[in-house]
Amino acid sequence: MNAPASLLPLRIEDVCFEAGGHRIIEGVSLEMGAGARTVILGPNGAGKSVLLRICHGLLAPTSGRVTWNVSQPAGGRRRQAMVFQRPVMLRRSALANVAYGLKLAGMERHERQARAQRALDDLGLAHLAGRSARVLSGGEQQRLALARAWALEPEVLFLDEPTANLDPGATGEVEAAIANIGATGTKIIMVTHDLGAAKRLADEIVFLHNGRVLERTDARRFFNGPASREAAAFVQGELL
Repeated sequence: MNAPASLLPLRIEDVCFEAGGHRIIEGVSLEMGAGARTVILGPNGAGKSVLLRICHGLLAPTSGRVTWNVSQPAGGRRRQAMVFQRPVMLRRSALANVAYGLKLAGMERHERQARAQRALDDLGLAHLAGRSARVLSGGEQQRLALARAWALEPEVLFLDEPTANLDPGATGEVEAAIANIGATGTKIIMVTHDLGAAKRLADEIVFLHNGRVLERTDARRFFNGPASREAAAFVQGELL
């Protein structure tokens, strides 16, 4: 059987988004292909999370369009997943949280437990499989959210500020998990305002400011010498 055609590239064409009479995204055009870990970086209020939700399909653009290389049928298994800054944990065990996500994806009952257990193993959470998800630490919950997404075997994984409000140890564990997922070939598209996280995880940077893309470049080049005045100020900590 032939492998399914890739979802990528993801094309964003002249996308604008307005809410409450305010223009949040202003004429963004991007094409994102397989491989590189893409980090959308910028100050708070730049429109990063809104753009990520538009890419994932949670928000419809006011104008412009978002297209994948192949369409995803409404009744079929989605080949993209998203992890939020504050993931919702169900009132059940860590293992059951992952298995429930697989149930919603239409996976047969006999496959769910084994797939869910493998995802916990991959994310270093096997010892917490029977623990209630709601009593886990913030870092453990975020890794559980990653495991829940990873169990779906997505081709594209969207991440919205995945290390916000975590202590340094938990941040390191979550970042290691993200790097490991990216190393398997899953496309990572991540939003953050954290320069440290961007330096550690990004292959390429998309710098967003006031709803506009001001730069898109290799991560090393961006941090060594941003091309725009706004990005340079952000890197120097002068643009909050």
